[in-house]
Amino acid sequence: MKRGENEGTPVLRVVDVRKSFGKVQALNGVSLEVYPGEVLGLLGDNGAGKSTLIKIVSGNFHADRGEIYLEGKKVRFDSPAESRRAGIETVYQNSEICQNSSVAANFFIGRELSGGFLGFRWLKDRVMVRETEKVLTEIGVEVQSVRAKMGFLSGGQRQAVVLGRFFHWGGKVALLDEPFAALSVGESIKGLKLIREVSGHGLPIILITHNIEHAFEVCNRFVVLRHGEVIGKGDIKDATADEIVSMITGAIHVT
Repeated sequence: MKRGENEGTPVLRVVDVRKSFGKVQALNGVSLEVYPGEVLGLLGDNGAGKSTLIKIVSGNFHADRGEIYLEGKKVRFDSPAESRRAGIETVYQNSEICQNSSVAANFFIGRELSGGFLGFRWLKDRVMVRETEKVLTEIGVEVQSVRAKMGFLSGGQRQAVVLGRFFHWGGKVALLDEPFAALSVGESIKGLKLIREVSGHGLPIILITHNIEHAFEVCNRFVVLRHGEVIGKGDIKDATADEIVSMITGAIHVT
């Protein structure tokens, strides 16, 4: 199947999700789906409901109503850890890392390779270093050394390692929440290239962004939220930036 081609079962499907916080209706019947190898742009202004939806999918909140399906199976997560174990990874502009550990150690965190003999155990550092170098090279992630501490990497490089790690360990869908908000123009360009590369290997990605230009760079389809409702959606190639901005601001409503 070609990248972004809507065939078969979506990897992630959200159906009629609703969420209120007191008298505030944060989400009101939101539905969307993302298919293998495509990038779905989740767009909207502040307060549109994007973050609430992502937090429900990633296990931070429970929906008041509605259903979530992962690879056709209905799921309900009680914590972000459950969501990650199921194959959903959320990458924020400041994703959690071990800054004082090496790139390779972060890549294998929780999955460390070890050997043993006569009751003694040790980490296979060289094997983990080689494997990390191989994987990052394959998906186009550039770091000076995988032995360097994560804290010495730029924000874009850290995000790239997190996304590469997730892709390598068999993630099913990645949620990128404003990943470029704190990055330079150069790092953002590299980040967009990485998104294209990783999605090209079949990993579906939902990109939450305020940057319409970024959406047009990498997204196949888009969904626009406004006041907790889907106000517009479609193929990115069939829309213009002005039309999407009008949806975001409420000037037009297209579904």
